[in-house]
Amino acid sequence: MSFYDGTKLLSLRDINRKRPEIYISTTNRNAGKTTFFNRMLMNKYVKRKEKFCLVYRYNYELDDCGSKFFKSIGKLFFNNHEVHSKMHSDKTYAEIYFDGNLCGYGVSLNKSNEIKKCSHLLSDTRYMLFDEFQPENNRYLKGEVKALMSIHTSLAREEGKQVKYLPLYMISNTVSIANPYFLAMGITNLLRSNTKYLRGDGFVLEQSYYEDVANMQLESGFNRALSSDSYVAYASQNVYLNDNTTFIDKPSGASRYICTIVSDKNYSIRYYVDIGLYFMDKTYDRDNKTQISFETKNHNSNTILATASSNYGRMLKELFEKGMIRFANYECKNTFITLLKYNVA
Repeated sequence: MSFYDGTKLLSLRDINRKRPEIYISTTNRNAGKTTFFNRMLMNKYVKRKEKFCLVYRYNYELDDCGSKFFKSIGKLFFNNHEVHSKMHSDKTYAEIYFDGNLCGYGVSLNKSNEIKKCSHLLSDTRYMLFDEFQPENNRYLKGEVKALMSIHTSLAREEGKQVKYLPLYMISNTVSIANPYFLAMGITNLLRSNTKYLRGDGFVLEQSYYEDVANMQLESGFNRALSSDSYVAYASQNVYLNDNTTFIDKPSGASRYICTIVSDKNYSIRYYVDIGLYFMDKTYDRDNKTQISFETKNHNSNTILATASSNYGRMLKELFEKGMIRFANYECKNTFITLLKYNVA
């Protein structure tokens, strides 16, 4: 049985042949990503005393984060050692200790403002790890991408330097190609089902599939009993849980006009009543009064600005995540995905 190995990902340069600062790894479940990266960070501390920082979404997840981090690697690679954590006195972050010595920190995205104020206490961080950056329930914090950017900026400061190189490792199972991080980095438009490695500006991404792990999942009596559920495909295969890959298609039957998408070009959204699908096309009704803009540059007195918290913003994002929208061609699909980046969580 093969286990995840991130060596190649870590050796890659970005699209500009520069050292990336964000490394992204997505695979099917139980391939061993967490074990690989947790062991890597622990080794960097043991060998070179370089501290790490674990990123979580919510502050309550910091409780006993050291033990949770160490559980998958302790008995395998660091026998006779122990790791524990304790909350800092102001409850803003956690301190992680290896055999009684400070080796790292735990921070949460929903405390990004507080972390900014005490960033000098975390300035010796050399590596950041965000495990499960795609939650299975597809629920993100409001402004989550900006929160992660704020924390990285806070920790990338160092005495004598305004900015230091601080690599961030982001790992998760495949949940949704419309997640806010992929949208913000332009990955959603570029990712294909057969993509193995993707180089971007400042980041590299790996998409792996471990067949023997998938086969073990499929052979499970529990999964066989529930094989018709989409979660089994997500857990055992490299299938995005919240995505439907057949998006380029024109529905037929009766439809009603929903709205006009106002961008550099205008597009229509129609709802096909008989089949329950929405459709985006290049043709549009100039007289329709419901006009939606995603960008402030296209927003005027006749448009509704779709934000992450608005009804139209939530609706259009959910249509894509649930596979309920089709596109007349790739131009329409890519335009829609590009506009979603202005509406990320």
